[in-house]
Amino acid sequence: MPFTEEEIKARVQKGYIVESPEEMTDGYRKALAIQLTVQADTELMSAPSYWMAARHAPSANTQVSAHAIIQDELAHANIAYRLLEDMGISKQKLVYEREPHEFKHPYGFDQPLDNWADLVVANGFFDRAGICLLSDVHRNTSYGPLKRALVKVDMEETFHLRHGEVWMRRLSRAGGAAKEILQRSVDWMFPMTVEWFGLPDDRKRHSGQLEYKLKGLTNDQLRQLWMSSTVPLCERLGLDVPAHFDEASQSYVLDYPFPCQYDASEKRWLFEEGRITWRQVFERWKGRGPMNEIYVESIRRSRGQVSSWLN
Repeated sequence: MPFTEEEIKARVQKGYIVESPEEMTDGYRKALAIQLTVQADTELMSAPSYWMAARHAPSANTQVSAHAIIQDELAHANIAYRLLEDMGISKQKLVYEREPHEFKHPYGFDQPLDNWADLVVANGFFDRAGICLLSDVHRNTSYGPLKRALVKVDMEETFHLRHGEVWMRRLSRAGGAAKEILQRSVDWMFPMTVEWFGLPDDRKRHSGQLEYKLKGLTNDQLRQLWMSSTVPLCERLGLDVPAHFDEASQSYVLDYPFPCQYDASEKRWLFEEGRITWRQVFERWKGRGPMNEIYVESIRRSRGQVSSWLN
């Protein structure tokens, strides 16, 4: 091992780029492995989620567009799993030998996307969150192979986001029932994505991702970045979101108790019950959502097909 923990932290903060596992300390390797696993699992589990919703596409052309996004997500998952394999971590074991609840994707991808509006809002909200997270990693990561791999990923995620925005605009302009369904999708997915960014900065004691320069922005900075695009978009489309820009603090402020409990069976946030603890949030995440086992099994049923892009 060429560096001590303190040496590698100091070097990467000054711009040093790690190019191989041989240069990693145990701490660096652990932090990177966790980050890549979350990235890979998120991309992978978005595929069955989007695929089931794509069946509700309003035309053959729109279904083709949705399937193109799914294909991209599988390729993005493969990129992250291959980087993990370079570190000696088995892709096959990660995909096929973990229990469904052991996957590390966000809670949002354990929820059913029940209609076309759900799918396009997921593209507009979830994929925007992915862009915020991964573009920050791309700009700041000290791991060279990941920085280069994210050039392709960032470009394709932008297409997914545009797909979501275009269709949100169409459904909003259609008005009537179409806009009502769109609003219902926004109602449950906006707080879901706000929660996606994790613990507030004042609750997070330290971050290996920041210390090893695997990312550049904090959780709250990333959350603000996401809201700075999402809230104005929804306002332009005449969609209600429980957040507003506060002139005094020059930041976006949530208009509901954060964090709060979620009723997965009703797809409804229980604002009226007030704020809960982050321990309760982690318990909900750990228990996974209603589609967790179904989505994981849908990937594993196609093992022969999926193995072709894992090898």
